Amino acid sequence: MKKLLCICLALSMLCAGLGRAEGAGAATMALEPLAALPGALWQSTVAFPDWKGYVDDTLAMNSMFSFRFYHGQGTLYLEVAPGVTGFTMYVNGVKYDTTGIGEGLWSADISAAALDGVNTLQITNLRPRGIEKAVTAYIPYPVVLPGDAAAEGIHPEALRLISDIIESDIAHGFTSAQLAVVKNGRLVVQQAWGRVNSYNPDGSPNADAASVTADTMYDLASVTKMFATVYATQKLVSEGLLDVDSPVVDLLGDGFAEDTLDFAYAGVENPPDHETQKAWKRGLTLRDLLVHEAGFPAAPNYNDPDYDFANQQRGPAGSNGNVVYAATREETLKALFKTPLMYPPHSKTLYSDADYMLVGFIVEKVTGQRLDEYLKENIYTPLDLKHITYLPLENGFAPEDCAATELNGNTRDNHVSFTGVRTQTLQGQVHDERAWYCMEGVSGHAGLFASAADLAKLASAMLTGGYGECRLFSRNVVDGFTAPKAFSFGQWGLGWWRQGDGQRPWYYGTQAAPNTVGHEGWTGTMAMVDPSRELVVVYLTNKINSPVLNDSDLNKFVGGCFTASTLGFVPQILSIGMDVGGDISAQLLDLLADMAVESLGKIPEGAGPDHPYVQNAVSKFELLKKWAEAAGNEEYVQLAEEEMGKF
Repeated sequence: MKKLLCICLALSMLCAGLGRAEGAGAATMALEPLAALPGALWQSTVAFPDWKGYVDDTLAMNSMFSFRFYHGQGTLYLEVAPGVTGFTMYVNGVKYDTTGIGEGLWSADISAAALDGVNTLQITNLRPRGIEKAVTAYIPYPVVLPGDAAAEGIHPEALRLISDIIESDIAHGFTSAQLAVVKNGRLVVQQAWGRVNSYNPDGSPNADAASVTADTMYDLASVTKMFATVYATQKLVSEGLLDVDSPVVDLLGDGFAEDTLDFAYAGVENPPDHETQKAWKRGLTLRDLLVHEAGFPAAPNYNDPDYDFANQQRGPAGSNGNVVYAATREETLKALFKTPLMYPPHSKTLYSDADYMLVGFIVEKVTGQRLDEYLKENIYTPLDLKHITYLPLENGFAPEDCAATELNGNTRDNHVSFTGVRTQTLQGQVHDERAWYCMEGVSGHAGLFASAADLAKLASAMLTGGYGECRLFSRNVVDGFTAPKAFSFGQWGLGWWRQGDGQRPWYYGTQAAPNTVGHEGWTGTMAMVDPSRELVVVYLTNKINSPVLNDSDLNKFVGGCFTASTLGFVPQILSIGMDVGGDISAQLLDLLADMAVESLGKIPEGAGPDHPYVQNAVSKFELLKKWAEAAGNEEYVQLAEEEMGKF
C-alpha cells in the first residue's frame, strides 16, 4: 500500500508539473544590470527578507511573494542593497543565476517562467543575514500581447461558427459587428464584419458604405457606465480620494437635496411630502447610485421640453417647461438636483441613467476635470489606447471611423420630434438623447466610443488591477466593486452586471463563472470579464443602424431581430471551444440545428418572407445546410431544406 501511495504521489506531482512554465527546473537564468528603474506605478513593491514587515509565525511565507501575470511575457526589477553579497531567486521554481550579483539595479526576464494567473517569486538565502530590505523587487503588471486562439485553447471551429452566423445574418439584413477576445493576456481574436453604415435613411441597403475594420469605433451606450464612470470611481477609491459611502450632499453640495421640487409621480401610492423627499436625498450615498437603489426614475428626459415628469410621458407643448428641462451640462446638474425620487431609497433596484449621470459629476467634482479629460489623461493614454474616446469628431476622428447608429437621428424614423432633434444618420455622435442634448456628449451613463480591441485591453485591467507600468485599482477595490451587492442580488455588483447564480446567461453564456462581470449597451454592445478563465470578450454591434421594426414599438429595430444582435451567443459558442476537448464539430452542428429550429418561434404570426424574423430563420437554416453538407449529415440537410421550402 505504501508503495502504491508513493507511485500515486509521484504521478500527481508529474501532472502538476505539466502546468508549470517551460524551463522549470532547467538551467538557471541570468539577471541583467539596469541603469535606472522605469517610472512606474507597480503591481507590487516587496522587500526581502520578511516582505510583510515582520517575522510571520508561518516562517515559509517570509521569503515568498505571489503576483498575477501571464505566460510568455514580463520583466521583474530588483534593487540590491549595499553590503549584500549573495542571494537565491526563483520564479515559479525556475532558478536565476545570481552569482556575483551585488549592490545596484537588476532586471530579470521572467517570460520563460511566467504562468497564467498566480505567479510566485522566492528570494531566499540572503547573505549576509540581518540586512533589512536586502533585495527589493518591483513587479509591473502584465500587458495584452498578440496571440493565437488555438494556442490559448480556443478551438477554431467555435470561432468559425460565430463568424458564419454573423456573416449569414449580415447577408439577410443585419448591420455590422466587431469581436475581440483576450485569453491569458493575449489578444487572440480581432475580427470585424459588415459596413459602417448599413442602410440609407429611407431604409434601403447602403451598398456603398465602407467596411468595418478592427479600428472602427462603436457607440458603447451603457457600457460607458463601467469603462468610463466605474473605472474612474474605482481608481479614485483605490487612491483614497473617494469613499463609496460618502453622502452625495457632501460630494455635490446641499442643493442636491434642498433644490428638490415638490411634486409626486403619478401612480405612486402614498407619495412622500416635500420634506421627506429632501430627507431621502440627504441620506443617499455614492454606493446607492452605483447599485441603482437611489430612487430616481429610469430615464429622466431632461432633453424634451414636452416631457411631463409627473406622469412620465410626453405631454402637451411645454409640459416640461423650464422646470427640469436642460440643454447644457450645468443645467443638467441643476435638473438632477431638482428631480424628486420615484421610490424610497433601498426599497428596490431600478436601473437609472440618472444615477450614473450623477456619478460622473461626482468624479468631476473630486478630480477638478471633466470626465472625458480625466479618463484620457489618467487611464486611456497611459494604457496607450488609440481608439477609445468621447466625442470622436472633436478628437481627430472622422464619421467614417465610427459605426453609425440610428438612420434618422433620434426621430425613430420620423415618428418622434422635439426641440433641436437630430434628423441625420448618427455617425460619430453619441446616440443617447440625454448624453447628447443634456450632457454635451460627455456623460457618466453614455457617450464613450471604442473599438473592440481597445476595450478588451482596457477590460483586462479588471483581471490584474493595472496594465504594464500603470496601476489602476487595488485588488481589494476590484473585489469590492465586483462582489454581489447583497445575498439576494447576486447579479449586481457596484455597477457591474454579474453572472451570479446563472442570472445573466443571455449576455455571458451559461458557462461563465458566477464572478463574471461586465455590462451591455442599448446600441448592441457587450463586454465581459471572466476571471476564472483569464478571459475577456468584447462584442460590439450597431443593431440600431437599421429601420424601426414597426410603429407599435419605436425602440425595436430590424437589426435587433437577428441572432448576431443577441450578444450572448458569442460567449456561449466560444465557451464550447474552450471547455470541450477534441473534435467539437458534431456538438456545434447539433447546437446550430437547435438554434435554427428555435428561430422559428420568434416569427410573428402572419409575417411575410421579407420580415426580419423570417430572414433570421432563413439565415440559420441556410447555415445549417452548409454545415450539415460539409459534415455529411443528411438528416440536417433534409431538415434545412424542408423548413426553407416553407418560407
